Amino acid sequence: MKSATKLFGIVAAVSALAFTSCNNKNAQDADKSAEVNTEEEATEVNLPAGSMVYFNIDKVVEEYDMASDKRSEVESKVNTIQKEIDRRQKNLENAVADFNNKINKGLITSAVANETQKKLQQQEATFQQFAQQKQAEIMEEQQVMINQIMESIRVYVEKYNVEKGFSFIFANQSGFPIVVADSNFDITADIIKGLNAEYVSQKKAANEDAN
Repeated sequence: MKSATKLFGIVAAVSALAFTSCNNKNAQDADKSAEVNTEEEATEVNLPAGSMVYFNIDKVVEEYDMASDKRSEVESKVNTIQKEIDRRQKNLENAVADFNNKINKGLITSAVANETQKKLQQQEATFQQFAQQKQAEIMEEQQVMINQIMESIRVYVEKYNVEKGFSFIFANQSGFPIVVADSNFDITADIIKGLNAEYVSQKKAANEDAN
């Protein structure tokens, strides 16, 4: 039964890792000159066309409402899967405990004990296969979530730049690849503001269509 417990631990670890990589709430900038503007109200970016600008992808993902909703959706699915793994593992542990109790008290014959042991071994193998399958499902769910968030950001930034006409828009992450930069060219707040406004409109339109 130790192997089953270890496997479940791997599932939980993978889940935590994926959420951490997407959320990155504890990431720190490597250089203060690359820090994101933390003002509550984003000021409109008014830079000349052809400028080279950047935004902090960690900050955008952290404050993008769609990303928050997606994380909640996936977390709910992961919790459901985890509960089912717990339930099956508990049932298997109870069956093993009951078997050992009968063996210790001499309540079953050797023939019955051998047959029961084979069944329990098969049940454990089945459980491990189930847990591995669910681990793969969790990893896929989380990867799809990350892909959807990043694709949504990419598509928005492309549309955003049709109006702005910047020569380059860099995605900075915790001080890399941009180490030193003029904060006047940091468009993070503007990107977050635009993404969330667009997401609100999309949700409103989806609700109206549903009704």
